[in-house]
Amino acid sequence: MSNKIPTRDVTPDAVGHHTPQTTVRQEMYARRRHIYVREIKGVFQRVRRVANWLLMLAFFGLPWLTWGDRPLIWFDLPGREFHIFAATFYPQEFVLLSWLLIICAFGLFFITVFAGRVWCGYTCPQSVWTFLYIWVENRLEGSRNRRIKLDRAPMSLDKAWRKGAKHAIWLAIALATGVTFVGYFTPIRELVAELPTLEAHGWSYFWVGFFLVFTYLNAGWLREQVCIYMCPYARFQSVMFDADTLIVSYDTERGEPRGSRKKSLSHAEARAAGHGDCIDCDLCVQVCPTGIDIRDGLQYECITCAACIDACDSVMDRMNYPRGLIRYTTENALEGKRSHILRPRLLGYFAALVVMIGLFAWALGDRMPLNVEVERERGQLYQMTRDGRISNVYTLTVRNLDERDHVYRLDARGLPGLTLDTLTLEVPAGSTRLFAVQATVDPAALEMPSHPIELLLQAQHDESIALKRETRFIGNIRR
Repeated sequence: MSNKIPTRDVTPDAVGHHTPQTTVRQEMYARRRHIYVREIKGVFQRVRRVANWLLMLAFFGLPWLTWGDRPLIWFDLPGREFHIFAATFYPQEFVLLSWLLIICAFGLFFITVFAGRVWCGYTCPQSVWTFLYIWVENRLEGSRNRRIKLDRAPMSLDKAWRKGAKHAIWLAIALATGVTFVGYFTPIRELVAELPTLEAHGWSYFWVGFFLVFTYLNAGWLREQVCIYMCPYARFQSVMFDADTLIVSYDTERGEPRGSRKKSLSHAEARAAGHGDCIDCDLCVQVCPTGIDIRDGLQYECITCAACIDACDSVMDRMNYPRGLIRYTTENALEGKRSHILRPRLLGYFAALVVMIGLFAWALGDRMPLNVEVERERGQLYQMTRDGRISNVYTLTVRNLDERDHVYRLDARGLPGLTLDTLTLEVPAGSTRLFAVQATVDPAALEMPSHPIELLLQAQHDESIALKRETRFIGNIRR
């Protein structure tokens, strides 16, 4: 099956007449061009490297830390418990997780409106692991030019050991990534001991293998393809940009016309001779992890890592030219207009973030380590006891969300003389128990066929842990 589609040229000529239609073949898929990323030093790259190492230290280190007798962060799926630092959450509290994800989404929107794809360049896991793999590549195969020569050279002992060592380290990093990820769901100390002896659960081997393969492929082979073609963020970012969004841009007015010149030519002499500040060294292209030329304008492939800024500034320093030919700026600033940082959309995202974070913090602080569901017995509306009282039976589902066992006192309110046959309920820490509770009342206290009542559950040793649930008491009125 061909990967080309036929198209016809229908462009009119200079006088408006259409030329005879000619059929051409249009490529549906562009062949990937391998990008040899050049290593560069600079202010923004130091910031990025520090951010990358801190993120990797947190990712690889947190599963090994403990809180009491359990891991500091542990998503215990079989036990349906999610331990994050001192707090333990349960499946019925997933609304908090949804809330947190919404906060993260609005945070990403806020950052994008303010500074474009800066998240991608500095903290996205794909970028972090890709830069780590490139760092290993530079250490073993050398600079950009040496890597190009090495790939073009025939196979030799030197080439074989360098390539073999590189891929071995890549696989080791991918394996460590897979083990660490699974370590958030299975205590990592036990996992590391059980994996080599084949005593770990089958799913543990599956997920370790899964993340090993995809880390190796994404960071080692696909790299910029993930950012350009797979990541949806690259596609919808343009919807969030405006003329005041801070982006990495090339100053065309200052840089053009570009071209080489003698280093001895001063900045003033170069301008007088009609040269722009860009010497056309292509260093900004060589350091770009996605292989774009920032001088062509804003492109969705740009991940705002600022490598081109550091590269260009180093060239400007060697030429004794002012820095900032490529810089973080806005579209308005490039056009000589005033930039507006505090604009309605940015303020709107910020206000929404503050409100949501405040409510989330309040919900966490006011979080009750107890959940109760009350369901009235549906088999029959009510029963008559031997002593002539009317009874209703309720099923209570009590979830103890605390880290210690509790005995709860049960009380009923809403009708005169309303009594319960069960007054204490014992539920172990992190457990759920079902209780059948019978409530009875004198028929004389019933004025309607259905009365609202309240069931109050309170921990015996901690009065702050208490919940009320409303239900109905059904009876028969005989006058």
